[in-house]
Amino acid sequence: MAEQSWLAKTTCTRKLSLVLLFCLGVATAHAQLPTDGSVDAPPQGPAVPPADAAQKATDAKVRALLDAMVKALGGDKWLTLPGFEVSGRTAGFYKGKPTGATSEFTAYHAYPDKDRTEFGKKHDVVDLLIGDVGWEITYKGKTSIPQKELEDAIRRRQHSLEIAVRQWMKDPGTLLVDGGQATVERHLVDRVTLISSTNDNITIELDTQTHLPIRRTFEWRDPLYKDENVDADEYELYHNIDGIETPFSVTRFHNDDMTSQRFLYQAQYGGPVPPEMFDPNVALKKIDRKDAKKDEKQ
Repeated sequence: MAEQSWLAKTTCTRKLSLVLLFCLGVATAHAQLPTDGSVDAPPQGPAVPPADAAQKATDAKVRALLDAMVKALGGDKWLTLPGFEVSGRTAGFYKGKPTGATSEFTAYHAYPDKDRTEFGKKHDVVDLLIGDVGWEITYKGKTSIPQKELEDAIRRRQHSLEIAVRQWMKDPGTLLVDGGQATVERHLVDRVTLISSTNDNITIELDTQTHLPIRRTFEWRDPLYKDENVDADEYELYHNIDGIETPFSVTRFHNDDMTSQRFLYQAQYGGPVPPEMFDPNVALKKIDRKDAKKDEKQ
């Protein structure tokens, strides 16, 4: 009787185990079935974290806005410009008030890092910025541009619209930020910010209707005093020149104080700027020394 009792207990235990295993299998199979009733639908992959999905949506929106800006400025023609020439007048300001200093100028630019600016009606002062080196050329000869002015010019070039689009946007380490909408000089704008892998930044504000840039801003820390600074350019009076939308008025600010204004007379877009335009020795030879000396005596 004891043996039969043990066998009966063992048999009951095995039956109970089989029942539990069967129920567990049914429950597992039921959990794996698709919710829409289709039996052979593939299992879903891992869910995308909400933060990653939100960043992808932001990236797509910001890139769409910047693509619209490029299209408004001239599309592929603007995006692949090898260089340009502009002429006009520039005026200086100090703490938002005009200093009285004005000058005619003609400027040449070759992407990505060559700039030449000629000042005066006779173009007898030439500033050259080649890479990270700058010269001022007059009838007296060739001298280095003061370090503070050189650093300022390089900084503005590194944060230009063309560098933002041609270089920053192509860098996978650049973070794109949607700043929403705001108002700049009576324009409703879309604000976007690009933050580099080195924590540098460029903010571009685009007219919501035309998609043309209204203002470009960047922040930087003074290497000596360690304080934060904000530089900005505001663009107005756009004219279509050879298929390129060109702002004929550019106002520059430093920490909200107006520092200069530039008004264009004309702009030209074509092929590459001749290399000799960026040769300081060639520029020195072309300056009329006799006329410059006469102007100095007068």
